Amino acid sequence: DDEKYTMRVGETLDLGEGFALTPKQIDVEGDKVWLELTKDGKFLDDDVYDATPGEDTNPDNKSWDYEAEVAGEDDIVVLRVHVNEVFQGQVDSLAIIEGIWLMSDEAMEIEDDEEFGKMEVTSGDADLTLISTEDITLDVGDEIEVTDTISIMVADDDNDYLRFYFFEEVSEPGTYEVRGSVAEPNAAVEPFEWTPENFAGLVYDLDDNNQYETLTITVEADNTTIKEETGVLYETNISSVAYEYDGWAGETFDKIGFFANEYVPVDGDAQLLSTLILDDDEKYTMRVGETLDLGEGFALTPKQIDVEGDKVWLELTKDGKFLDDDVYDATPGEDTNPDNKSWDYEAEVAGEDDIVVLRVHVNEVFQGQVDSLAIIEGIWLMSDEAMEIEDDEEFGEMEVTTGAADLTLYNTDEISLDADDVIGLSNGMKIQTNDYSSVGGNDIDVRFYPFVEMTIEDEDGVTPEDVTPEDVTPEDVTPEDVTPEDVTPENVTPENVTPEDVTPVEEDGDEDEDVPGFEAVFAIAGLLAVAFFVRRN
Repeated sequence: DDEKYTMRVGETLDLGEGFALTPKQIDVEGDKVWLELTKDGKFLDDDVYDATPGEDTNPDNKSWDYEAEVAGEDDIVVLRVHVNEVFQGQVDSLAIIEGIWLMSDEAMEIEDDEEFGKMEVTSGDADLTLISTEDITLDVGDEIEVTDTISIMVADDDNDYLRFYFFEEVSEPGTYEVRGSVAEPNAAVEPFEWTPENFAGLVYDLDDNNQYETLTITVEADNTTIKEETGVLYETNISSVAYEYDGWAGETFDKIGFFANEYVPVDGDAQLLSTLILDDDEKYTMRVGETLDLGEGFALTPKQIDVEGDKVWLELTKDGKFLDDDVYDATPGEDTNPDNKSWDYEAEVAGEDDIVVLRVHVNEVFQGQVDSLAIIEGIWLMSDEAMEIEDDEEFGEMEVTTGAADLTLYNTDEISLDADDVIGLSNGMKIQTNDYSSVGGNDIDVRFYPFVEMTIEDEDGVTPEDVTPEDVTPEDVTPEDVTPEDVTPENVTPENVTPEDVTPVEEDGDEDEDVPGFEAVFAIAGLLAVAFFVRRN
């Protein structure tokens, strides 16, 4: 890490995996700080760090290196930390830490011929090679685990064409960088092109083999300049794709990618983009009154179930407000055109009437041991709000030119590929350059790649930061940067919903309102605790 952390005496910086760093005392006149390293609250080591600047070629205050035994090996550097300076603030003595490197003091030992999933290790001193130990059959529509972290996804292609890719599925909350291949300008002024084949952040449908987005960047002969108007070109187009639910086979809907996000063009217009919220073929078994959260405030609730008549009364709401309902006939029809194919909810979107916003299919209704149940299989949902894109509208560094079924954007200004820089292009798509000044100082060493960031929220809708120092404020971060409005606890995903996970909606009775009891007291206390936690952070 090369962030700056301004710390007072006694403040603790959480480094991860239980490691923490604390300034115990600061001597401003002597340019010294006493640092203590702990793990899980237990003392490991300390150092009186001399922050007096030395020669540039070999500064005396280069780092404090903490060494430990790791996997039976002695004197392994586990921590390196650099203190930039110590100074007297208005109230306290302060130390600025800039430069932290830390590895675990525990190690995974890999043996020759050890197996990881379907792979076996062949080993050398400076590298590792793993080979498959058995045949792997690429079945249509299959997901194959190769190791604990790497899998293969195979296309479910109607024509049995074989397509597959390797992927890693991430579920740990946090923000992750998804990048494209690395470009290395060489004064040839040739364009670099990224598609879903070499940039995983771009929208791609494996089953239909639909590619929507293309990013092209041309660098000038100096290797550090992207020319205005012709240097960056982003193109995306509308394609018709099949629904995930097989019961709607033969039917399609329009989809478009826009800067790594999936949208539905309203009435086929690429200038009216509505977010694709859900395209799902999972089965959900639901009782009367249970609510299935579909995302963006939409929810579906079976109000009544008539088992004998094969019917279920469904209600659609948004943010708790009624939108529409339907008495769905789940009686099986002809396979070629089943009567219970779907309930389509239509609404006005961006001034366009009769736009299908929701499609839902009920597979069957039946009598369980206790309750009447409905099985929902097949849900498609888009937002009832749309982003309207105008000709010549600017998105970050990019400006729009448009057609009926596609969008083209180009950069409006010259872009400099400065060393070790992150350059925003548009709507979260960025460029990362290497620190070429540190590898010879020659422009020919420039490298860069495009990337987007994907965020996974935890169960409470909160995204953890990569570093969360307790009571420590990095130099450019102030408490005012944290807003409680960014916390969105309504993040229930329908993929894992079972009847036990869904809370029945109880009808309001006519009983007198009770005085809040223990449950209410705990709820209020919890809200106060959350408010305190947010403000403290």
